Amino acid sequence: MKAEIIAVGSELLTPDSSDTNSLYLTQKLNEAGCDVQLKTIVGDVREDIEEILRQALRRSDLILFSGGLGPTMDDLTRSAVAGALDRPLIKDPGLLEELRRKFASRGFIMSPNNERQAEVILGADILENRMGTAPGMWIEEKDRIVILLPGPPRELQSVFENHALPRILKKSGETRLETRSFFITGMTESELDAQLAPIYTAYPRVRTTILAGTRHISVRLYCWTQQGSGRRDLDELASRFQEKIGPAIFSTQDEPMEEVVGRMLRESRNTLAIAESCTAGMLGMHVTRVPGSSDYFMGGIECYSDAAKIDLCGVPPGLIRQHGAVSAQVAEALAAGVREKLRASIGLSITGIAGPGGGSPEKPVGLVYIGLADGSGTLNRHRIMPGDRESVRERSTYLALSWLRRFLMKNMG
Repeated sequence: MKAEIIAVGSELLTPDSSDTNSLYLTQKLNEAGCDVQLKTIVGDVREDIEEILRQALRRSDLILFSGGLGPTMDDLTRSAVAGALDRPLIKDPGLLEELRRKFASRGFIMSPNNERQAEVILGADILENRMGTAPGMWIEEKDRIVILLPGPPRELQSVFENHALPRILKKSGETRLETRSFFITGMTESELDAQLAPIYTAYPRVRTTILAGTRHISVRLYCWTQQGSGRRDLDELASRFQEKIGPAIFSTQDEPMEEVVGRMLRESRNTLAIAESCTAGMLGMHVTRVPGSSDYFMGGIECYSDAAKIDLCGVPPGLIRQHGAVSAQVAEALAAGVREKLRASIGLSITGIAGPGGGSPEKPVGLVYIGLADGSGTLNRHRIMPGDRESVRERSTYLALSWLRRFLMKNMG
């Protein structure tokens, strides 16, 4: 079934509100075997809502509206859909009585404008709203289905899951959207695609998307299946990806990097201490997001100034004078110093130039060094990170976690 979602509300066309309902509905519809091909946001203008519905009826099997079912003058979805379908609105006595009962049970007297929520499009099936006062509707128009859902997310989800979804499942048959996901670090988007494109182009039934972010790269595989057919291609492609780039994949379950690293630290019985300069606590914040991180995280030092690097982490002043605070030598000294100071088995450090100022031809903005120390010695890596100040800081944090993961993989055997 081809589906589309129409979100109604002028507030969704401002920077103050976002349409989270469409994300929820897309996931549920895909799982139910419906292919969401279009999403539209429309303001509270009756003529615009009517026109969008007329267009949707020409191209989609299933059309879902969210919002615009309230009691106020700008709640126009009911009347606009009725107009586009050339059907009258009829006040339902049973709904009206139920509305009055709901208000009375909460100690309120129902305002006259709430009576608008008892208006039903002729021929529509009422979808009960247990969470609020605006019921949904299911309308069959020739070979099309139009569903009206309330806008508040808790109400929309309740109406959809309890009343609309079971009916959609009966209509969609055995078709389902199967997905596989990979979350990757340590590679650029172009490098990753160069390795994967020769593989995924051989599987035209499976749609492959690669999305790069500041934290990691996501690779998602999508395949429509019917009674199991098509799943073989999906599983085979996923297996070939795993063989090709396995070490770069840190999760297939959308786990955050800090959770994966935390589990590895716990399993290897290692403890961690960190020293941060340009990220100033961001790495520690991510590490401690994981419940139970006190099992392996000894603490961190925000050594932003040169004096703090010297006094708190024991970096020799001569190293900073000779090589600068942003250098391989200082990164290694920070990692070794914080490891010793906090009595951890592994020390991890970040020092860099986040910008926008402070760079030079020799050391440009975005240059970051990561230091790592354990009982056998010290190591360092460096990168020049793209983006603004916050992007550099966030990328540096996840580079440190990614490198720590690779180090633990190697040492865990």
